Amino acid sequence: MSKKILVISDAAPFDGQRIRECLDMALIFAAIDQEVSWLFTGASVLALTGQNNPGAIDIKDFIKQLKTLEIYDIDSVFICKDAMQNYRLSAEHLNVDATALSYSAQQALIGKQDYVVKL
Repeated sequence: MSKKILVISDAAPFDGQRIRECLDMALIFAAIDQEVSWLFTGASVLALTGQNNPGAIDIKDFIKQLKTLEIYDIDSVFICKDAMQNYRLSAEHLNVDATALSYSAQQALIGKQDYVVKL
């Protein structure tokens, strides 16, 4: 039976490759037919913008894979509304379709999950 799994990221895009690890984990869960959602909070929201250049710091560009999440059945991508405001981002700045959530909506989302994973 499929489980609801929420992956939460809060690290900056190239902070120890934590977002890359979350991406790998989300893809593994999706590959075994789990219902995967992903919530970007804090500095991780910057990973969803077109302003990243991993080649400049000699890191493989995994950020472009975030644009293909729907292909892997990761259709529910959420972004913290407060973090968007803190980094002065709007929906037009994002490379993926993401639903902005208030803190209370994030808590409600977390409450609906079978498992929550945060790296």
